[in-house]
Amino acid sequence: MTYTTDQFTEMSQLLQQVKSEIGRFIVGQESAVEFSLYAILADGHALLEGLPGLGKTMLIRTISDVLDLSFSRIQFTPDLMPSDITGTSLIERDAEGRQQFTFREGPIFHQMVLADEINRATPKTQSALLEAMGEKTVTILGDTKKMARPFFVLATQNPIEMEGTYPLPEAQMDRFLCKILVAYPSREELAEISRRTTGSQLILLSKKMNTASLIDAQDMVKEVLIAEDILMVAVDIIQNTHPEHSEHQEIQQFVQYGSGPRGLQSLIRLAKARALMEGRYHVSIGDLKHVAKPVLRHRLLLNYEAEAMGKNADELIDSVLSTAGKGVLK
Repeated sequence: MTYTTDQFTEMSQLLQQVKSEIGRFIVGQESAVEFSLYAILADGHALLEGLPGLGKTMLIRTISDVLDLSFSRIQFTPDLMPSDITGTSLIERDAEGRQQFTFREGPIFHQMVLADEINRATPKTQSALLEAMGEKTVTILGDTKKMARPFFVLATQNPIEMEGTYPLPEAQMDRFLCKILVAYPSREELAEISRRTTGSQLILLSKKMNTASLIDAQDMVKEVLIAEDILMVAVDIIQNTHPEHSEHQEIQQFVQYGSGPRGLQSLIRLAKARALMEGRYHVSIGDLKHVAKPVLRHRLLLNYEAEAMGKNADELIDSVLSTAGKGVLK
């Protein structure tokens, strides 16, 4: 489907209204809100990392309210079973007394799913999300069931309390379109949080979009143009994360493995989502650079020397971005 310039403009304005409405309830966290919306528009999934009590659960619940989508929360614990996520088939009697299997859907069959503290569940349970996230289907006893559309998983993990946890394997980390770091609020933001949450005033959120309009927005993101030279800038960014192909000494020294093809796809999809929200129907180098860190920070595997030197993925991505797009008109 081909969209007009006016349709792009109208959708951009509607998305800005969504962002403003979320800001009426969520204090600060502009980056987390922004990239969560980008991931939803790009029809992907996001991983949020931050300390407890920073509003990660409230953020995704607020987004689901404003977008008028069904919401479920799964609290991951070591005793959580895959069937607790996907659902199970039970033997029940019908009106005539005959026994038959009846499928009871699990919480994964919602449009927006919060996988809270995903690294606390066992690998077997974590992998129950893989098919749903990647293929948008769930197979139970040989029966494949489709997920709702739109379908968005937002997983959270605590970066400091790692005892008794099961770190996500690289293959599952790669399923997430982006990794969003939730920052600690500033002094002014802390005061505003207190005013909004400890007083008697009740903030009622307006529903700015629905399932149909969000699917339309996702389809519109796919139609955002990317010029061939901008595409090659994205390719160069990904290639420069690999030590054997990079022109940056820090990458060669501190990175063991770089991003794969899915990283390139994620980079372009998020850049297109940002372009649409900014009211443009083409991707710029600025879009690529803006979304690069959330896209790549969980896709770089650093070596022991990087850990010893206190290097993190964001610093190394900065060195890659410092030369990205040179010689290309912005």
